[in-house]
Amino acid sequence: MKSSGGESEGMDVGDGQRRGRVHVHPYLTGNFAPIQQVQPLTRCNYTGRIPPELAGGQYVRNGGNPVTNEVLGRDAHWFDGDGMLSGVSFHKTGDKGTDVQPEFVNQYILTDVYLSSKTSKYLTTPILPSIATLVNPLNSLVRITLRIFRTLLLVLLSHLPGSQQAIKKISVANTSIMYHDGRALATCESGPPMRIALPGLETVGWYNGKRAEGESASEAGAGFGGDGILGFMKEWTTAHPRVDPVTSELISFHSTFAPPYIHYSIIPATQNRVSKAALLEPIRLLTAPVAGVSSAKMMHDFGVSRRHTIIMDLPLSLDPLNLAKNRPVVSYDPTARSRFGVFPRYQPDNVRWFETNPCCIFHTANSWDSTEPKSKSGNQASTVNMLACRLTSASLVFSAGDIAAPIPCADIPIENQETDQCRLYYYQFPLDTDTALIRHQWALSAVPFEFPSLRDSKSMTAAKFIYGCSVSDSSFGAALGRAVKIDSLVKMNVEELISRGLRNPPVQIKGCVDIRSVTEILASEEKDDPIRIFQMPPGWYAQEPRFVPRDAGTSEDDGWLVSYVFDESQLDSNGECIPGAKSELWIIDAKNMTDIVAKIQLPQRVPYGLHGSWFSEDEIRNQRPAASLRRLPLAKTTTTSSAKVSYGRKLWMGLRKNIEQFLS
Repeated sequence: MKSSGGESEGMDVGDGQRRGRVHVHPYLTGNFAPIQQVQPLTRCNYTGRIPPELAGGQYVRNGGNPVTNEVLGRDAHWFDGDGMLSGVSFHKTGDKGTDVQPEFVNQYILTDVYLSSKTSKYLTTPILPSIATLVNPLNSLVRITLRIFRTLLLVLLSHLPGSQQAIKKISVANTSIMYHDGRALATCESGPPMRIALPGLETVGWYNGKRAEGESASEAGAGFGGDGILGFMKEWTTAHPRVDPVTSELISFHSTFAPPYIHYSIIPATQNRVSKAALLEPIRLLTAPVAGVSSAKMMHDFGVSRRHTIIMDLPLSLDPLNLAKNRPVVSYDPTARSRFGVFPRYQPDNVRWFETNPCCIFHTANSWDSTEPKSKSGNQASTVNMLACRLTSASLVFSAGDIAAPIPCADIPIENQETDQCRLYYYQFPLDTDTALIRHQWALSAVPFEFPSLRDSKSMTAAKFIYGCSVSDSSFGAALGRAVKIDSLVKMNVEELISRGLRNPPVQIKGCVDIRSVTEILASEEKDDPIRIFQMPPGWYAQEPRFVPRDAGTSEDDGWLVSYVFDESQLDSNGECIPGAKSELWIIDAKNMTDIVAKIQLPQRVPYGLHGSWFSEDEIRNQRPAASLRRLPLAKTTTTSSAKVSYGRKLWMGLRKNIEQFLS
């Protein structure tokens, strides 16, 4: 039977045979396995001292958690699954409000897809095709077409009599969560953002760039997408929009399957503007075309500085037309070029393209503008800088779906051949030269580095510190049958590492400023080491960290990192979580990257997920009012009385039942 929310925690299946396959999918087992139990705000015990700066705020993390998870031998991918938010709210208590009581809450995001899945009597596998299905080179054209056709049929069926929830948008909103202009927004690039109410994590409604469903008062007029038959694709918004900490503008892009492939939006703040710069007449762009993108791409992130935007046209395609070329819908071409399009923030039609070796970039860490003196004239030249987590292949895309990466059909030029790695790279794009050549492109460290973050107030400027995740015994493109598990949190003084690289530039593309391994850095006794690593205890694993600043701090890194952690001694002999397994939220001193300030014991585990955010007390207090919230539809009672149900309806409902069972 299909499980329902709140009935059980975790899964009670153990060995691979009971899962329907000899080989257990690494992203459906252990603490990657989904949970079905949701909790309202629930008091937590803790040890240590919770910093007063956290009082009134909340940490929330998003991630995929498939609600239809019965067929465990199906295609599955780490990026699949219905969005589930897991948060810890730091509630003020005591007579003076100076004490802090942490409270845990987790909720499914009530998307159209989730609500349709929950109200279906027969569905045992997810409505949407897995990314693993789309990326697997061994899947036939017929198999992929059938999976897509099944999804289309289920979407169509949701609009016909007998359905309790029509699927109007296919996003599962499972990737990230952020805050803009009085709204917390859950994101995923297969649809528009979904507004969430803090701190209870209730679902408000889809946000279109002007207003969210469920809001009592907001701007009128068309939002993302606009009119036209392809307008629905222009609603597909990056999972990583950027908010300018000075102007409060929301900058985002929309990736589609049709030319020009990328559209671009700037949403000004209309509620609380934070600076004099924001008092100027705001500029609003809605789905403006970006010129020059070569084809439909899996474009997950981009770079945004105070004055410029960087679009990444990399050789990782996401294109249904690939099927006509006998290639998977998601395909990586290691013989093609990577292209970076740089344009002024308000001029997406004025793009300058820079080319380099093939790579994959899923996350940028920061982008900023600088001026460099021209050697001859002495005038100032404009430069755009970017830090990004560069993968030398698409192996993570395949391994996260438990798929062997394909062997390239064509010979890879020797200059494009690199070992499989993921490192934090520095890119410098000069804008004053006649030719578009990247001036600097090299790794800052040999340490594997992903899920980057920084102090939010330093975004779009030359921030000194970047935080991220690492794995000490492998790279982020894990071996087949293994899942990526984060055993180290890393803090890099990128200001110092870039300075070293500019003084003594490494080899372009393949070079590296600091070639030490994780082990060598941990053994370092250098007082001002530009790389500091917090290594998890043996058997413990972390998730993406987020920075919370100290009030009146004395330096940029004066504050704390918060991260969900899990002790895998709570796994049984089959690698499954034991009943009652629990996670913790650790608060770590970001300045010394050594001290655990507090450990919060959660009432249940939090599966390894994707991205989160810290929400301040002021942000939570200043949320826009919501007139209504999304809710699970009440179960409809049916009658078989011939006096109340027409023969035609009974005939249709019987046919519908057969269709649902067949598609399940």
